[in-house]
Amino acid sequence: RNEPSGSLHGLMRVRGFTQDDGHIFCTEDQILSECTAYTKLVQKVYADYGFTDISYKIATRPEKRIGDDATWDKAEKALMDALDASGIKYDILPGEGAFYGPKIEYHLRDSLGRGWQCGTIQVDFQMPARLGAEYVTESNGRATPVMLHRAIVGSLERFIGMLLEHYAGQLPPWLAPVQVAVANITDDQADYAKEVVSMLKKAGLRAEADLRNGKITYKIRELSLQKLPYILVVGAKEKAEGKVAVRVRSGKDLGAMSVEDFIKLVQEDVATRRNVNEIE
Repeated sequence: RNEPSGSLHGLMRVRGFTQDDGHIFCTEDQILSECTAYTKLVQKVYADYGFTDISYKIATRPEKRIGDDATWDKAEKALMDALDASGIKYDILPGEGAFYGPKIEYHLRDSLGRGWQCGTIQVDFQMPARLGAEYVTESNGRATPVMLHRAIVGSLERFIGMLLEHYAGQLPPWLAPVQVAVANITDDQADYAKEVVSMLKKAGLRAEADLRNGKITYKIRELSLQKLPYILVVGAKEKAEGKVAVRVRSGKDLGAMSVEDFIKLVQEDVATRRNVNEIE
């Protein structure tokens, strides 16, 4: 989209973006069950990412549209029935629908209470006919399907921006691009730091080594600014004992432990979706 420069806003509004766009072709009788199943799916996905405060809005027919009112009545009723069947309260956005059909908008609220419009599902009676889409009915006749446009996260770039805002940049271990940084105190531990990183990667963890020639306090401070979930420090003692000194993002020192025990710790964090900020 050739957005004017003044409207560009970080990852939230960009000129080039990627959408997880999908289309469901179904019969008119299947709209209710498909929309209900989709709402359950987006609730699960959002919960996995840490968003549980969701508001639902139904955008109805705009002034400029295609199709007759009877068809729009069916489409809008189908969306309302789907949310009613799920026991979900919703607001109406008059005239905010697409020119070809109404939609449900899923708005997420982040940790600061700000709302972000995210996924959508749109009921489209118009486009399949224009595309010449058909299916064979139970009586061997031919009919035009209904098309449901759906996106769970919408713009992937914008969703990443929402995640960064929601977590204030402190992504939980399962989401963090780099989960662990291994920093050596002197050059004597460089090979051991590389060995630890190799073990972590073999266990499926995303790890990097910081082998810069500098004071360990400086390296820890630099790595902390990157908001990495874990920083491992290896000195002469850790190398001799085959252990690592573990620091979590909050600055808490978990002490020395074996590489195997640390791997289990991170794997548990990932499995339970725990954020290291929750470690007491």
